[in-house]
Amino acid sequence: MLMTATFRNPIVHKAADPWMLKHSDGYYYFMSTQLGCLELTKSASITGVANGEKKVIWTPEAGGPYSYNLWAPEIHRLEGKWYVYFTANDGGGDETRRICVLENREEDPTIGDWTWKGILPTAVPGLDGTVMVLHDRLYFLYAGYGHFPDYGSAIYIVRMTNPWTLESDNVLLTAPTLDWEKQGGMAINEGPVILRRNGFVFLVYSASTTWSEDYSLGMLTMGENSDPMEAASWEKSSKPVFSKSIVNEVYATGHNSFTVSPDGEEDWIVFHALPFPGAELGLRNTRVQKFGWRPDGRPDFGVPVEDARDIAVPSGE
Repeated sequence: MLMTATFRNPIVHKAADPWMLKHSDGYYYFMSTQLGCLELTKSASITGVANGEKKVIWTPEAGGPYSYNLWAPEIHRLEGKWYVYFTANDGGGDETRRICVLENREEDPTIGDWTWKGILPTAVPGLDGTVMVLHDRLYFLYAGYGHFPDYGSAIYIVRMTNPWTLESDNVLLTAPTLDWEKQGGMAINEGPVILRRNGFVFLVYSASTTWSEDYSLGMLTMGENSDPMEAASWEKSSKPVFSKSIVNEVYATGHNSFTVSPDGEEDWIVFHALPFPGAELGLRNTRVQKFGWRPDGRPDFGVPVEDARDIAVPSGE
C-alpha cells in the first residue's frame, strides 16, 4: 500500500509575517520578520522551509534612521531583478515608519550583493509594502497610518514608474470601518497581498491588531480589466474570509502570502498564527494549508487546521 507523505503545522516556529515565493527555478524563497536583520531562505519544498538554505541578506547600520523594527520583508522578481520591500524606522513611533527597497541583479537571490534603492515616499507613514503587476504595469500597495475615524491603518495603492519609484497619487482602497477590523485596541487594515484567478484580482489583507486573537483576513475583489486606481472598482467582503478556530485552537490568523505546489496544481495559503489567546507575539508561527475555489470564482480558504492533524504534503513534493 502506497503511503501518502504528511506534515503538521506549524512549518516554521517563531516566524511572523511570512512571505513565500515560488520562482521559475523551482525553489521557494521565504522571508519573515526577524530581529535586527533580513534573512532569506531557499528551499526545494514548501514544508521543508525550516531546513532550507538560510542567508542574512541585510543588516542595517547600527543606530541609523532605518535600523529598527524591521518588519514584514517580501521578496519579488520584477523586470528581471530581485527586490525586497520591508518596513523599518529609527526606533520611534508609527509616524517614523517607512518602507525600504533593496535590489539584487543576480539570477539567484542568495548570492551577489543587495543594494539599497531607497525609501518609497508614501503620502503617509506606512508599513507592509507589496507590489502588484497588472497588464504590464506596476502598482505599490501598503498600509498607511491615520484616523478612519479611529486611529490605525488603511490600505493605499500607488502607480510605480519602476520597482523603486512611485509616480501617482495615493488612493485609499479599504479602511477599518467594520467591527471585526477593530479588535485589540486599534482599527487595522494591513498586510495587503494580491491573488489573481478566474478573471478576478483579489486583495487579501489583515484586520484588527496582530496581538488580538481576532486578527483575521478580509478581502477586496476586482474584475481584472477594471482600473485598480479607482476605489469603486473594488468590492469589500463584509466578513472575514479566514479567521481563528476555537475548536482547532489556532488564533490570530493573518499576515499571509500565497504560493503553489511544486507541480503547480494546488494553491496554498501561508500565514502566521498564535497557539492560544493572549500569547506573546514571539510565538507567532508560520503555517500553510491548501485552499480551493468557490463556484463563483472566489477563493475558499476554509478554517485553520489544528496542529495535531496530519496534512498531505503539497502535490509534487
